Amino acid sequence: MNLLTIGINHQIAPVDVREKVALSPDTMQDALADLKNYLNHTSDESSEVAILSTCNRMEVYCAANDQQISENQIQVKTLDWLASQKKLSVKDLMPYVQTTVASEAVRHVFRVGCGLDSMVLGETQILGQMKQAAADAQKAGSISTYLNQLFNKTFSVAKEVRATTEISTHAISLASAAVKLSSRVLGPIENQRVLFIGAGEMINLCAAHFSAKLPKSITISNRTPQRAQALVQTLNNQGHQGVFLPLAEVPKRLHEFDIIVSCTSSTLPIIGLGMVTTALNLRKRQPMVLVDLAVPRDFEPEINHLQDIYLYTVDDLGEVVKEGMQFRSNAVKGAEEIIDTQVTHFMHWLQQRSNVPFINSLIEKSEALQQIEIEKAKRRLIRGEDPLKVMTELARGLANKFMHGSLHSLHQSDEQSVEEYQKMLTQIFMANQRKH
Repeated sequence: MNLLTIGINHQIAPVDVREKVALSPDTMQDALADLKNYLNHTSDESSEVAILSTCNRMEVYCAANDQQISENQIQVKTLDWLASQKKLSVKDLMPYVQTTVASEAVRHVFRVGCGLDSMVLGETQILGQMKQAAADAQKAGSISTYLNQLFNKTFSVAKEVRATTEISTHAISLASAAVKLSSRVLGPIENQRVLFIGAGEMINLCAAHFSAKLPKSITISNRTPQRAQALVQTLNNQGHQGVFLPLAEVPKRLHEFDIIVSCTSSTLPIIGLGMVTTALNLRKRQPMVLVDLAVPRDFEPEINHLQDIYLYTVDDLGEVVKEGMQFRSNAVKGAEEIIDTQVTHFMHWLQQRSNVPFINSLIEKSEALQQIEIEKAKRRLIRGEDPLKVMTELARGLANKFMHGSLHSLHQSDEQSVEEYQKMLTQIFMANQRKH
């Protein structure tokens, strides 16, 4: 069993690289089916694949039950597929690719699920994203026994880590970092007008953090009005006055807002340089804070060159997040110990699964030997021979057949291996005696 992960993440790749390989939810089903077919094209065995694509990482998890294909070949094929999907060069991607195999692949997936590999150490959002990745792969029919078990084990390990360590206690979220940076630039949030573009989980988190600071106004805009209005209703129920703004009206009203936080699944920027330049002129150069939590980015990078504009990406927020890292060192140590134990358990399960074909083969051979002796016994009983004698001969014949192969191999063993082979046979037959 070849088990590996292939990914590009925030630890080694900047946001301008991550956005090039990100996959949107709308294309995920087709991508999973296409990658599975591509990996299986030259093999009779069926590879299992799952894809996790977030603002901080794009990772492929693969289990290939085919010893004719090496981990390196799977990596090469996967990168070829990704490069062709995104019209990129494999050579350009390679410096940012992280690959793990076997037990290290299991450890990596566990660490991701526990939030140990996140920009926000100990954050919980990644677990929901992994559950969605597993659900997407299930729906696409691209995973089976091995990756199902890997995902299920990841979820249970993450639950244990959160229950027995303080890994999440001191976590500083991207949402709280966005509030912190905004107040550094513009002063108290209570004097600011905030626009949120998007209505997914990240925007919901940001809206909760900003609304707690009682801004002057909160406006929600989204491609799907119903989702934006649902968030507005949630804010209103909590005592905060939120309003809905159709996405088409954002360009002409952008100047009304001091802080704009955006996180959509758009594959292209939705806020351009010209749009922001116009807004700045209407504001008479009054500063604006733009927080881009999307990958691919929602704001054109050139906006960052404008004076009086403070544009922050997820990588910028990550620097703020690092300020609280020293509080979590003990929790990380405990989490790593749990993960090490569970990696050992998973690899043991994997080894047991790999023994199944061999065990089935032994069972088939033993049943064939049994059938030969049973047929002999039947013929002797039909001839009227003593049943007790027939049963004795049946038992002796089975024992001889089962012993023959072992004794033959023992006689054929060389001097160096005969002692080890004797110990192995002794363990086998002693185990049989204990059972009976």
